[in-house]
Amino acid sequence: MRGHHRPEPPENAQELLVALGQLVDQALDRIKYQRARVELAMALQRHMLPPGLPRLPGLHLAARYTPSKDGLDVGGDWYDAFVMSDGSLGLAIGDVQGHDVEAIAFMGQVRTSLRAIAQATSDTREVLSRANDLLIAMGCDLFATCCFLRFDPVTRDLTVSRAGHVPMVWATAGGGYGVALDSGGPPLGIASGETYPVTHRRLNEAGVLVLLTDGVVEGPQYPMEAGLAEVAKLVRRGFDADPDVLASAVVKVADLTGHRDDAAVLVVRYDGPADGG
Repeated sequence: MRGHHRPEPPENAQELLVALGQLVDQALDRIKYQRARVELAMALQRHMLPPGLPRLPGLHLAARYTPSKDGLDVGGDWYDAFVMSDGSLGLAIGDVQGHDVEAIAFMGQVRTSLRAIAQATSDTREVLSRANDLLIAMGCDLFATCCFLRFDPVTRDLTVSRAGHVPMVWATAGGGYGVALDSGGPPLGIASGETYPVTHRRLNEAGVLVLLTDGVVEGPQYPMEAGLAEVAKLVRRGFDADPDVLASAVVKVADLTGHRDDAAVLVVRYDGPADGG
């Protein structure tokens, strides 16, 4: 039986294998780097969001944040809720330009600045104006949209100011619901000296307010107006639901719009005047 002769490998075979091995090592290093980068960014983002929501008599809050569905980058969507020195409740939600660690860091600056300024002044009109000028002074090239609310549980006065942000959605125990198309100013961080109009309301009955980002209501082929209308109907139907349940339902509207960006939702349920007046 004739023996088989194993052909000799080409002279450059060993060099080729070494080169392939180096390419594999480099690819694995890139994968590890990317994974570490995303994990670090997500940890940073979780740290930037508030660890909990305040509790006040007659008020029930819930929030949701979902990362980008692509799973490659994190975004700059954020929310905040805090009690101020005068007993009023401050509520904020916003969206920072970009999807990277720089955007998250800027988001932290926006949230921290807004909270500090809101504690220093009772004038809602000044909160966004001062925050805008402060961010301009920091010299960052990014910008952010924001919606800020101040609610006084004693007088039941609600003031709202927007900086290029998605309007909030509302519903009342009396059956009313809709989108609050309040006037507003430009996003924060674009130009100094901007002013931001304030809308004044008085909550005379039980109601629900929903603050959200465009990642919930706007998609590639789905206009924001249609997404907001879907949320408004959802809020009306789920008016009596637990705020946590409602927040989870609202953030899932992004599945309908097809938006793949990150998304944030902040739900506030108000039980109505304690004296029934």
